[in-house]
Amino acid sequence: MLRLPTDVYEQMVAHCLAGLPEEGCGLLAAPPGTADVVVCYPTGNVEASARLYRVDPLQHLKADQDAEARDLEIVGVFHSHTHTEAYPSPTDVAQAPDPGWHYVLVSLKEPEPVVRSFRIVDGEVTEEPVAVGGG
Repeated sequence: MLRLPTDVYEQMVAHCLAGLPEEGCGLLAAPPGTADVVVCYPTGNVEASARLYRVDPLQHLKADQDAEARDLEIVGVFHSHTHTEAYPSPTDVAQAPDPGWHYVLVSLKEPEPVVRSFRIVDGEVTEEPVAVGGG
């Protein structure tokens, strides 16, 4: 289960909404060995696209460095789907960089954003529960 404090959840969704009409994206950090996210790192989408995303490499490096300085690790990535459901696309699956990560999708298809999280291992997509609250 992925756990998102309310402030992290709100920051992630707000970043995705602010990125419209393009996909928004960013990274999530947690204490090592947990899925208890404590920091959201909004990043630029270097694809500048409503259908694709790629986290800005320099911002990824800075997030890694900041997380390490806080004794945290990057445990996942989030991005928005501007016109489709919160489910990994074939491109998302093909480009999933780390089988240990949580892949969080924020669908902006409907007026109310929908957030879901997945694990992607060897092309297999498995949904996991998301708990929002606290923080």
